[in-house]
Amino acid sequence: MGLRTFNEYKESLKDGRIVYLCGKKIEDVTTDPMLKVGVDTAGVDYEMAEMPEFRDLATVTLEDGERISRHYYTPKNGEDLLKRHELMVTSTRLAGGVIPFTKDVSGDSMNAVNITANMMGKPEYSKRAESYRRHLQKNDLSVAAAMTDVKGDRHLHPSDPRQKHPDYYVHVVAKNDEGITVRGAKAHITAAAYCDEILVLPCRNMGEKDADYAVSFAVPANAKGIRHICHPIGEGMKTSSELDFPVDIPARMHTDSLIIFDDVFVPWERVFLCGEWQFAMFLVYNFAYMHRHTAASYRIPISEVLVGMAQAAAEYNGIENYSHVREKMTDLLIYLNTLKSLARASCLDYVVHEGIPIPNPVISNIAKYEFASKYHEAARAVQDIAGGIVVTAPTYKDYQNPEEREDIEKYLGGKAEISTEDRLRMLQLIRRMTASEMGGFLEVVALHAEGSLASQRMMVYGESSTELQEYKKLAEIAAGIKVESPPELPEYKKLYESMKGE
Repeated sequence: MGLRTFNEYKESLKDGRIVYLCGKKIEDVTTDPMLKVGVDTAGVDYEMAEMPEFRDLATVTLEDGERISRHYYTPKNGEDLLKRHELMVTSTRLAGGVIPFTKDVSGDSMNAVNITANMMGKPEYSKRAESYRRHLQKNDLSVAAAMTDVKGDRHLHPSDPRQKHPDYYVHVVAKNDEGITVRGAKAHITAAAYCDEILVLPCRNMGEKDADYAVSFAVPANAKGIRHICHPIGEGMKTSSELDFPVDIPARMHTDSLIIFDDVFVPWERVFLCGEWQFAMFLVYNFAYMHRHTAASYRIPISEVLVGMAQAAAEYNGIENYSHVREKMTDLLIYLNTLKSLARASCLDYVVHEGIPIPNPVISNIAKYEFASKYHEAARAVQDIAGGIVVTAPTYKDYQNPEEREDIEKYLGGKAEISTEDRLRMLQLIRRMTASEMGGFLEVVALHAEGSLASQRMMVYGESSTELQEYKKLAEIAAGIKVESPPELPEYKKLYESMKGE
C-alpha cells in the first residue's frame, strides 16, 4: 500500500473507537466540530506527501521502489536526520505553527523501540520491532506515542503498596500463550483520539518489584478496553472569535487524551518489553533523546512568529530604532538562531545507538532547554514592545460599529503608513499568542512537553560524564599535573608525551 491520502486517513478513523469530550461520547472524530480541527492538523503530513513541491521531503523511496513516509524510515546518517528535521519544521509552518504530530513523534518512539530491542540482545524483540515498523510503512498509519503514566504519588515506585491503587502505571495483569493483558492509564497523550495506533512506552526507571510495569506494546486505537477522555481544544479550535478581526486561515490545534487501558489484550507480536525492568529506563532515554530534537524542530516556527510579531509591533508603533527595543530584538534573534543552530547541529553531530543514528543527545537536550527556559522571556519581550494595548484594545465588533469606527481609526493608529486595522490585527495576534487562553497554554507546554527543564539538565549532565573527565585532564595538563592517560585530542596527546619525558 505504501502511502495513503488525507481522505483515506480520515476514513480509517471511523472504526468505533470510544472517545469522550466535554462530557459526551463522540461518534465520529472526523466530524466533531472540535476534534476535526485536530484531524485536519494531523492531515498536513498526509497532504504534504501528495504535494509535488514537498513529496521528496515528506517521503522516502525504498530500494524496492516503494515510497513511504520519511517518519518511518530508519535513518542511516546525519543527512537523513537533517532531512527529517527539515520535514518537521516545514510541516509545522504549513500547519500554522502546530506540528502535525501523528507521525513525527511516532517516528521517535519507533526508533527508541528498535534501539532498546537491539540493546537487550533478544532477537524476538528486534524482529517484532522491525515487523511493526514495516507494518507502519506499508499501511502509512498514524501513531500516538503514549509514555506518561498518571503516576499517583510520584514519590513512590509503581508497585509500592502505599500507592492508592496499582493502576496508576500501565502494567501487565495477565499472560498466556497468545499475549498479555494490560491495565492502567496514560495522560497528556497528544492527538491519540485521531491516531490509528497507540504505541505504549514506560515513563520512568523501574525496580525488580516493578517488573509488571516494565512494558511496551502497540495496539489499535479502537482496541477493546481502550477509552479516550479528551481535553477540549478550546480557543485553539478557531483563529478568531466573533469579537475578533476575522482571519481567513485554517484553525490548527491538537487535543490530549487521558487513555484508559481497561484489561486490553495485546498479542505477543506487538509486545516490545515485558518484565525486563532493567531496560525500562533505557527505553525512556532512547525516546527522550529523539523526542527533544523533535521538540526543538517544531518550536522553530513558533519562535519565528514571536520574533516577527515583535518586529511588526516595533515598526507599527514607530519605535524600531529605540535602543531598548533593539536590545530586545537582538535578544529575540539570539534566542531564535540559537535554537535553529542547535537543532541542525544535533543532526550533523549525530551518534549511533545500536546501529541507528540519532541526533546528538547532549545538543538535543540543550536545544529543548534553551527553547523552554527562555520562552517566557521571549513572550515578555513581545508584550513589552507591543504595549498594554495588547489586552485593552477595542474588539472587532466595536471597529464595525459606525458610531465608534471614526474614533478608533483616529486614536488607535500608529505609524502613518500603517492602517489602524492592520495595527489592531497585529495586536490581536500578539494577544492570542501571549496573553490569552492560548498564550497560557503555550507557556505551560513550553515548560512541560517533552519533559521538564530538570530532566533536560539531568540528561545533559549524565551524557557528559566522559567529556567531563577529558576536560579535567586538559586542565590538569595545563596546570602541569601528570595524568594517567592522555586525552583524546591529538595536540594534547603531544603535549602529554612531552611532559612524560621531563
